[in-house]
Amino acid sequence: MKLIVYTDGASRGNPGPASYGFVIFDENNHKIKEKGQYIGINTNNFAEYSAVLKALEYIRKKFLNQSLSIKFLIDSKLVVEQLSGRFKIKSPNLRPFVQKIRKLEAKFKEVSYQHVPRSMNILADAQANLALDSLK
Repeated sequence: MKLIVYTDGASRGNPGPASYGFVIFDENNHKIKEKGQYIGINTNNFAEYSAVLKALEYIRKKFLNQSLSIKFLIDSKLVVEQLSGRFKIKSPNLRPFVQKIRKLEAKFKEVSYQHVPRSMNILADAQANLALDSLK
């Protein structure tokens, strides 16, 4: 089975009030899950990594012991390049995310990361912003 996952993080102030959002589709383009959540005062990169980690955690619980190929579509070039192994992770507060993500990746057949323009990531962006807007 293949899954397509759109993720996004938001931080108003960077650092500031932050949230993540993700939307998961199956290979037939059926929406499986969408979620956004406030995560406190954090940076945009923290929020972006939170989105990837939370999506993987959800997929692991929902599809326990299934052979899955997962393709992440992310508008953060930094996150895509770091998780693809092309950029080093220099920020110490992001390393724990990468360690957790790597452990979860090992549970799946394949996990890949692709950069997309913001215009192609509006659903995940909307989830992240809904979570922030709910604070008002």
